[in-house]
Amino acid sequence: MSDALINGLSGAGGGIIAQLITYPLQTVNTRQQTDRDPKKAKRKLGTIEQMCQVVKNEGWERLYGGLTPSLVGTAASQGVYYYFYQIFRDKAEATARYRLKKGTGDGTVGMFSSLVVAAISGCVNVLLTNPIWVVVTRMQTHKKGLIEDKPTHNISSDDSVQIAAIEPPPYGTTNAVQEVYGEAGIRGFWKGVFPTLIMVSNPSIQFMLYETLLKKLKARRAEKGNTGVTALEVFLLGAVAKLGATVMTYPLLVVKSRLQAKQVTGGDKQHQYKDKQFVYASDAGTLDAILKMIRYEGLYGFYKGMSTKIVQSVLAAAVLFMIKEELVKWARLLLTSNVVSINKVKKPP
Repeated sequence: MSDALINGLSGAGGGIIAQLITYPLQTVNTRQQTDRDPKKAKRKLGTIEQMCQVVKNEGWERLYGGLTPSLVGTAASQGVYYYFYQIFRDKAEATARYRLKKGTGDGTVGMFSSLVVAAISGCVNVLLTNPIWVVVTRMQTHKKGLIEDKPTHNISSDDSVQIAAIEPPPYGTTNAVQEVYGEAGIRGFWKGVFPTLIMVSNPSIQFMLYETLLKKLKARRAEKGNTGVTALEVFLLGAVAKLGATVMTYPLLVVKSRLQAKQVTGGDKQHQYKDKQFVYASDAGTLDAILKMIRYEGLYGFYKGMSTKIVQSVLAAAVLFMIKEELVKWARLLLTSNVVSINKVKKPP
């Protein structure tokens, strides 16, 4: 099994576990990001308060709306990202070693090279998995309500007929897919891809910080004759790296969520994000969304739900890094032990 495949599978496994732990926070955060009411329109709810409100009004299951496609998306995203990251990383390391032989480097991958490797891996990941995240966003922002069961016969003013409210049919993955396709066809599944591609800088910054911090920690340990790094240390390094990346790129995340959420086709213009400069006038435009957010919500709109996102993303990233590194370590150990066992069997008496 190649090192790239080990890292890809380990990243997928770590991503799934991190997603299960932090998913309710992600659902609340997506709703906060797509809330288009001005700041003064209503009192701002805290994360825990909003979670309780969702449970009270819509049921606890709504905190896990879109969990199934999200797990698929997480496994696919982490698997694709780590697979291509390791491939490009290996090439960068080979290039660094070649330069060392030529006397033009120190044989290690620098910060800029790490950034480029992470960026290219992220672009491949975005282009392949964006449709999954469009569906997840729709399911997370869908709000469960009641449908009035109105009688079909005429009612006089004297009739005391009670209009009942019935539960709407469940909103699942198929509903979300049909909704997106009905709005914009196949191209609708790539809504928000432009800001998402720009957001590649988030994991790029994250991995650049992580690799740099990890490299420095190992170098410091090497001076004392110990190069090992504990799971807790990896957890903390992952948390710090994700915190820095999230603070820097959060506005792009809000814009992406706005574009991928269900668009309002009537009523207030401030809730409609369209850019007629594009070939397809029905597509929501990134520039139009940014301009309307600035006009109607101010800079505050770009940071809605940021505190929730910091908690969710930092916790998820820390868990992911810790579990991924442990899975990689155990996978390599298992493969090494198998090779040793096979060699012993093949060795002549």
